[in-house]
Amino acid sequence: MPNDDITHPIPDLTGYITEGQIYVDRQLHNRQVYPPINVLPSLSRLMKSAIGEGMTRRDHGDVSNQLYANYAIGKDVQAMKAVVGEEALSSEDHLYLEFLEKFEGKFVNQGPYENRTIFDTLEIAWGLLRTFPKDMLKRIPEKTLKGFYARSS
Repeated sequence: MPNDDITHPIPDLTGYITEGQIYVDRQLHNRQVYPPINVLPSLSRLMKSAIGEGMTRRDHGDVSNQLYANYAIGKDVQAMKAVVGEEALSSEDHLYLEFLEKFEGKFVNQGPYENRTIFDTLEIAWGLLRTFPKDMLKRIPEKTLKGFYARSS
């Protein structure tokens, strides 16, 4: 797409006829993240009907939502840090920055020959979510937290 513009008519209109879009990000690529997939603008129209108990695991949807929310907040904090400086950030902000680094480095980043299952990926996700105290994981029901938060990856 011209100049990485996802609003350009070609990628924009193509998105209407596909099940979803995977956004390959040049900045992630330049930082050696493989595959360089930016999860924020990526989307799937069918994911909700293909995850959860009986398909993957009962925690999958909640974990996905929490990861997405925390990554989005982490990106916002990263942008804020560039303006106000690291000294002005709160302890919670620092947790989000730590999460952001781990998310891109351990969750998105995979070896080209790594054969990671969805269950392996969910365990990695829980390891990342443990960066935060339980009370900061608002998108995950208490029952799910009790079942998965204390596990060791």
